[in-house]
Amino acid sequence: MSKFCLTVACDSTRGIVAAISGYLADQGCNITASSQYDDPQTGKFFMRVSFVPETGATLDKLDKGFDEAARKFGMTWQFHDEGRKMKVVVMVSRFGHCLNDLLYRWRIGALPIDIVAVISNHLDYQKVVVNHDIPFHYIKVTKENKPEAEAAQMRIVEDSGAELVVLARYMQVLSEEMCRVMSGRIINIHHSFLPSFKGANPYKQAYERGVKLIGATSHYVTTDLDEGPIIEQDIIRVTHGQSPEDYVSLGRDVESQVLARAIHAHANHRVFLNGSKTVVFPASPGSFSSERMG
Repeated sequence: MSKFCLTVACDSTRGIVAAISGYLADQGCNITASSQYDDPQTGKFFMRVSFVPETGATLDKLDKGFDEAARKFGMTWQFHDEGRKMKVVVMVSRFGHCLNDLLYRWRIGALPIDIVAVISNHLDYQKVVVNHDIPFHYIKVTKENKPEAEAAQMRIVEDSGAELVVLARYMQVLSEEMCRVMSGRIINIHHSFLPSFKGANPYKQAYERGVKLIGATSHYVTTDLDEGPIIEQDIIRVTHGQSPEDYVSLGRDVESQVLARAIHAHANHRVFLNGSKTVVFPASPGSFSSERMG
């Protein structure tokens, strides 16, 4: 049986939940999970509802019939088929831990995505990507050719029908134009030492300062470098007895896990932009299950 979800954002007022649940019931739909949040600071309301259409309602029919209720409350809304996988383009440079983790999770069906292409400014991971039967695109990026390189990248995104771009340790700063065009559709991952430790070797800097926590942050990309709305974060403890190399290895693991969780939340339609921050609802039961174990 099909399983759909509805995402809603609007100004907060009474009657919204009743209107949504009443509409779905009238259409023969049974709600299986629901999350909602009223932001007292922004006055915004957010809701995600999972449901099963028990009398044959289609997404198209549900979408057209919901227009009246949506207009009454000024909603921004969208119906989604939870069985449909989101098309994703992954971009990577020379650090491959996040890419390899995503390829494994994609292969076993642990993420609700379909990786339709990998773009890199290096050739290091061409073989591993091609061995997964995924198109690999090598696009060299320099100061001189950056506009042309980004145009080529955008053509791949558009031609593949990708709905999301994942920067899996892609070490190039995207232009303001690309950030604007892809607003809310590019996810990045980096260590959480910023703004304290910048540069090429932040883990060594952290080691020298005796840091006791290593973390990672995944966020939407904006024109403000590494300051977009945060989707997911995590940390791991370290001690004085560990080496800078230990820091790097532990950091790789945290980065991989945080990026995967951020992608899952976005592809599962659980993330709502709320100004400079996000609302991230918990996963519905069963949404983390894999198609196969290995």
